[in-house]
Amino acid sequence: MSDLGDAETLTAIVGSRVRALRQERGLSLAALAASAGIGKGSLSEIENGVRNPTLGTLYALAGALATPLATLLAERVGSEVRSPGITARLLDASRQQDGTLVETYALVLEPGHLHRSGAHGDGVVEHLLLTEGSARAGRLDDLRTVTTGESVTWVSDAEHGYQALEGRPARAVLVIRSPHGTSTQASG
Repeated sequence: MSDLGDAETLTAIVGSRVRALRQERGLSLAALAASAGIGKGSLSEIENGVRNPTLGTLYALAGALATPLATLLAERVGSEVRSPGITARLLDASRQQDGTLVETYALVLEPGHLHRSGAHGDGVVEHLLLTEGSARAGRLDDLRTVTTGESVTWVSDAEHGYQALEGRPARAVLVIRSPHGTSTQASG
């Protein structure tokens, strides 16, 4: 995870956001860890800013806390998170007048990995525009192949994924629209 060269600051911010949201929801460390499917020790290290969580771990925590990923990233443009085979950099996070949160990420998908993301809340929609290469993306039961300049849209209420094709990296812009009162529900 990095914030344009300031990974330690972002790690501390994410940790404090996770702790504040956990406490606000009346969850114990053990309860949140269990709900997110991570170790209690790992969660403690994340909350204390000494562990750099992966994209998958952040999505798991966002789901367990019923909050969008951008909220954990303090909606800081330039924040970057990684998991094996995928890098996501937050380009923008904005709320519409109706409360809908729109998150925009630049994605880099590495070949040889299928990044799986768990189901998000009701009404959450993802729009992926491929800017370079070729990839498969969408719900796991309906992955669609896209090439440079093409896009795919899906409702994210089921497990979905992203995968570069042809043995080379793919680049994309991902827009996630979460209606007011809706949030990520599982690991991403």
